[in-house]
Formats: sequence, structure tokens, C-alpha cells
Amino acid sequence: MSPSSRRAELFLPGGTGSAANGGPDARFTGSGTCDERRMLRDFLGDQRRTLELKCSGLDGRLALRAVEPSTLSLLGLLRHLADVERRWFRRVLAGEDAPPRHTTEQDPDGDFDVRDAGPGAVAEAWRDWRAEVAFADRFAEKAPDLDVRGHDSWRGTVSLRWVLIHMIEEYARHNGHADLLRERIDGARGL
Repeated sequence: MSPSSRRAELFLPGGTGSAANGGPDARFTGSGTCDERRMLRDFLGDQRRTLELKCSGLDGRLALRAVEPSTLSLLGLLRHLADVERRWFRRVLAGEDAPPRHTTEQDPDGDFDVRDAGPGAVAEAWRDWRAEVAFADRFAEKAPDLDVRGHDSWRGTVSLRWVLIHMIEEYARHNGHADLLRERIDGARGL
């Protein structure tokens, strides 16, 4: 069994390792006394692992499922968070020409709109998300300090510190959405 399969098993209904069942929660591994950069990166990593667990084991059909009247789906959240990672780390902080993968000016909600997603949409979303997370992790690790700055048309000048805190907040909010979606899809709670 792969480590990711084992992690998913621990947090699915009836699993033995979830905090809800009195076991340790493998998502939260960071030190409570490390330096600021490590702590921020660890908290963001915890939130990313939470999203992975919320979406684990769902095939394409289930990943597309929304709960009426909303059109929000787990696939939509995954695509949205891939684009958010891309925006803040590649475009704003690294200054790359990296347009969003799923949204445009004409379709600003294209990340969430998965009605016409093809059969490979789930695998593609995971590839995109993992690529953006890997880039963000490398950037945050190699940056000389947390005061590295970039310019964003929405927020103005932002630091790496601000982006890391914002990303923790962004994931925490959307992981709450994912909680509700997953419970409605298959009854899984406490992931």
C-alpha cells in the first residue's frame, strides 16, 4: 500500500488513525517551536494535505458532484487552488508570465465550472495542483527571507510572508467547503 493510500485509509469512515477516532492525525507534523518560515510552510503543508485527504478516493464522477443549489465541487476546488498557487507564487512573487490554467477574463469562474470537464479532468487537475505546489515549495524554501516581495494588481506589493499566510487562510476556507461536499458525496466525516 502506498503512503498516500495509507494516509487516505486512515481518514476514511471506520479508519483507525483519524483524530476523530482518537488516533494521531498524520497531516499535522510541524514543530511548534521552529523558525517563522518553517512554521508558515508547515501550516500551509498541513492545509494542503487536508485538501488531498478530503478529495482522496473519489473517481471522476464523484469529483464532479456538486450539492444543489451550489455548483461547487471538489474538482472545482482543486482547480481553483492550483490557480491560486500559480498566481501568488509564479506570477506575483517569481514574476513569471504564467496565466491561470482554468480562468480567463471572459470566464472568471472557469476553475469552479466543471460541468463540461472531460474524462481526464480529475487526473489533469491533480497534475496541475501538484506542479504548482512543488513550485511554491521550492520558491519558499530558496527565497532569501520572508520579506521577498512581488507586485499584485489586486493587493499591491506583498511579501512572501503575506502570501504564505494568505495561502493558509485560502486553504482553510476551502477545506471547510470540502468537508461539507465530501460528507454529502459519501458520508465521510472527520477527514
